[in-house]
Amino acid sequence: MNFTLTVLGTASAKPVPNRFQSAQVLSVRGRFFLIDCGEGAQTRMVQNNISEMKIDSIFISHIHGDHISGLFPLLSTMGLCKRTQPLNIYAPAAFAPLLKVFLSYNGDGVDFEVRHIPMNMKSPEIIYQTKSLEVSAFPLNHRIPTYGYLFREKEPQRNIRKDAIPEYGFTIKEMAALKAGEDIIRHAGPDEIPSIENDFTKYSGTDKPLIIKNSDVTYKPYNPRSYAYCSDTAPFPKLASWVKGVDLLYHETTYLDEMREQANQRHHSTTIQAATCARDAGVKKLIIGHYSSRCLDSKKYQDECRTVFPETYAANDGDVFDIPLEKLG
Repeated sequence: MNFTLTVLGTASAKPVPNRFQSAQVLSVRGRFFLIDCGEGAQTRMVQNNISEMKIDSIFISHIHGDHISGLFPLLSTMGLCKRTQPLNIYAPAAFAPLLKVFLSYNGDGVDFEVRHIPMNMKSPEIIYQTKSLEVSAFPLNHRIPTYGYLFREKEPQRNIRKDAIPEYGFTIKEMAALKAGEDIIRHAGPDEIPSIENDFTKYSGTDKPLIIKNSDVTYKPYNPRSYAYCSDTAPFPKLASWVKGVDLLYHETTYLDEMREQANQRHHSTTIQAATCARDAGVKKLIIGHYSSRCLDSKKYQDECRTVFPETYAANDGDVFDIPLEKLG
């Protein structure tokens, strides 16, 4: 049950040697999600053995070129490879005319359905769900409409303690209720007493109902994992609460803190601002990227962030971050 992030690009507007523009692939339980698609995304996918045909859905933060310039070539490649499965693209409303132009003039061979789901929310909203995963989108603070994305596993069903099954003789209906987190209430009527060796009166007496607390006979099998993607954004107070407690946070750090004034003017974040968000949100780990072309040494970014939030890791193209499953019980 993997939960793995592959960083495809860490440059900002201007690509530099060894750095392509923003793009990531998150793999969750065998599903692959592409997050932003800057120039060079396909090349990095090939280098990291990620097939474009496995992409389940695409999540675009905003329509600046360094976040979408690799998208339309990718769609063409999918067409060449005879994709038939519909493709959902979650992107700001302003993406619609760009997609229309591409499909009108360069869409020959794109024989699969491309669905644009427009983002237009003021606070976090769930936009995608499977049996085990939900994705929320939330607004960021950039020069144009921009959105972040939070990928979170759903709470797992409870596991029933093996020793509790013969002790209480749970019925199939009761076990389903326990897995759903419910307590079991048994009454003293003969139809309510399971056919087991244990005497009902041993637990409750003949006149009182037997209440079996869920917490006494079940346990949570693992802690759900989570990842938040915050691309181009200036700091704002609500962000830390929206990504609170995630296992892994990606937050752009276009500038070192000495360039805070330029960051403010361009609605970007500095190292210290990103690290402060991570600290205030209580996340487990921060990864940073979207570096200015003026600074080719990502370690400088990492060192500055670590003065505020020690669990900071400066991402480089091709880096892989795995969130292991923490089994409980």
